[in-house]
Amino acid sequence: MVALESALITHGFAPPANLHIARRMDAAVRDEGALPATVAVVEGEPRVGLSDEELARLAAAPAARKVSLRDLPLVVAQAASGGTTVAATMYLAHRAGIGVFATGGIGGVHRGHPEDVSADLPALAAIPIVVVCAGAKAILDLPRTLEYLETHAVPVIGYGSEEFPAFYSRRSGLKVDARVETPEEVAQIVQARGKLGLPAALLVCAPVPEADELPAREAEAAIAQAVGEAEAANVSGKALTPFLLARLVELTGGRARRANEALLLNNARVAARIARALVSRE
Repeated sequence: MVALESALITHGFAPPANLHIARRMDAAVRDEGALPATVAVVEGEPRVGLSDEELARLAAAPAARKVSLRDLPLVVAQAASGGTTVAATMYLAHRAGIGVFATGGIGGVHRGHPEDVSADLPALAAIPIVVVCAGAKAILDLPRTLEYLETHAVPVIGYGSEEFPAFYSRRSGLKVDARVETPEEVAQIVQARGKLGLPAALLVCAPVPEADELPAREAEAAIAQAVGEAEAANVSGKALTPFLLARLVELTGGRARRANEALLLNNARVAARIARALVSRE
């Protein structure tokens, strides 16, 4: 039997603005009796578990990159540093033997561009890890994203909700595959998946806390404006998501950022509880 204190969860780190929230996520995980392991690439070395000093150094790195799966060999070979995306964090965490990962929102299918599919989605179909999130980023095409997950056999679980969260908002009007109320129920599903030998991740969707959510109507209006501005400015590719997220913070007077931080902390707590539940079943 492994001690409960050995329960590990990971989360990715995207410098530079997220240093304070990364530290708060680590603290939230420890408060729940689990151990955090922040994932990033530091000077060409993939790291699963960063010290506070390493976090600060990475946050201050002027040339830190956004590192997805396809970027990993390039960043390693070039001895560069960067924050890992959902896909890259999943890969590195699973490779290190860690079974639970907390993030904000997964990537998905972009609005108006169904050919633009995040690398997060195929990673979810191929890497058997528990991913705790607040749904997909609300700037995306949520119905198409869920359709992809269904087609590729990724179970979508609502943690205390029957609806797929819309990141900043608790509801999207889209149903999940199953609703659970406790971390023990998630652990049971993970155990069943393992016995069946299925390769996909388990996507556990925890809605943003009610006190911090951005009402769906307000969020959607801001997203529509930001998407229109991005198209007018020909913003695309890797630059699109950062542009949209930053613009949403501006358009909502900072409320989008507050919702984002609240859901990250909530996801860290939920993931820690799931990790403890998994350990208790070993």
